[in-house]
Amino acid sequence: MRTTLTMRSLLVFVLLLSGVTLFAQNKRDLDNFRHYDKRGINVFEAPKDTVLDDEPVYVRVGGSSTLQFQALSHENSGAVPLIEIGDNFNLATANLDLDVVLYKGLRMHLRTYLSSRHHPEPYVKGGYIQIDALDFISEGFMENFMKYTTVKIGHMENNYGDAHFRRSDNSQTIYNPFVGNLIMDAFTTEVGAELYYRRAGWIGMIGFTNGKLNQDVANPGTGGASFLAKLGYDKTWDDFRFRLTGSIYNTGAVRNSYLYSADRAGSRYYLVLEPEDARASSNFRSGRYNPSMRNNITAIMINPFVKVGGLEFFGTFEVTKGKADAELEERTANQYAGELIYRFGQNEDFYVGTRYNLVDAEDADPANGDIEINRFQLSAGYFLTKNVLAKIEYVNQNYDGFADTSIFNEGSFNGIMLEAAISF
Repeated sequence: MRTTLTMRSLLVFVLLLSGVTLFAQNKRDLDNFRHYDKRGINVFEAPKDTVLDDEPVYVRVGGSSTLQFQALSHENSGAVPLIEIGDNFNLATANLDLDVVLYKGLRMHLRTYLSSRHHPEPYVKGGYIQIDALDFISEGFMENFMKYTTVKIGHMENNYGDAHFRRSDNSQTIYNPFVGNLIMDAFTTEVGAELYYRRAGWIGMIGFTNGKLNQDVANPGTGGASFLAKLGYDKTWDDFRFRLTGSIYNTGAVRNSYLYSADRAGSRYYLVLEPEDARASSNFRSGRYNPSMRNNITAIMINPFVKVGGLEFFGTFEVTKGKADAELEERTANQYAGELIYRFGQNEDFYVGTRYNLVDAEDADPANGDIEINRFQLSAGYFLTKNVLAKIEYVNQNYDGFADTSIFNEGSFNGIMLEAAISF
């Protein structure tokens, strides 16, 4: 009953806004905005390339929907029986995006998961205020500084690394040339602020958060402060683009970090290597690896990106150190990934690509010791329009180093995934 009322309220809200939205979107695109369609591919931070104009308040309603067909098989040593899975469609996922221009250089973003693997009911992922000018304080206030500066404040997706700009975020899958995200999927939403300065190709960012995924005033000892920063260079010469960034995320005094387990939407591979009594909604991280470093985390990610004509390479090198509460010694987890994509055809409407992803880590379970997980992906896609993408992927993932009693002992899964995405 509660879910029905929530859906009705949400539908009424969207309909009330739609009249304003249709007018606003016919007018022009938003300032300094990463498009949700094909135009947003290979865009990382939202650009700061728009001359700001005085405009009234207006709302852009956007969204996305993705439907999957899964044909995967899995196996292990048999020590822990696996759930039986077959070939069929997964639950269609959907997002609702509200982007509101509040004033010149002042914009709000809010994303709601309408349906996801983890939750049958709609719930808010997060949102933020983006400040590109301070004219709401006084016309021309700090204009020379704000020409190169952006400020984001909110309960939002934190900008650690560049891989999260290419990942699938519930139904927003059009940026991802593959189906799955990285094995160690660095993604979290925390309350905080980020300050960006971009000039002559250089980008610098510094941010602080409270380090908490679920916000409340109970258990005050679980709060604290997390620090994150990014430094990089991004430049295009004719048909050649080069970008290189380095990022750091440090939890400081935070007792319970969710850097590799915060995605409530869930993995794009359903029920692989899950036990017999598994459910898709509760076992929603299938195929991922969480190093279970819950405090004193220091994570560093380096991401090179090169695009020459239609050929592009994106890489990830990540090292994470930390420990859980009862552990005396720090553990280390390393992740390596390389993507090679070739886009071709009119307006690069077609692409083929491959990715290799490797994780080696000192596992939290001493029975496992050093573990290794590797994944190979081969993908192809076609943009029917800038808003509609169809893709097919072959995936093969293998586990090594897990104890005889582990469900991952001699574990592997492989097969075909089909995905159709709409985003606007």
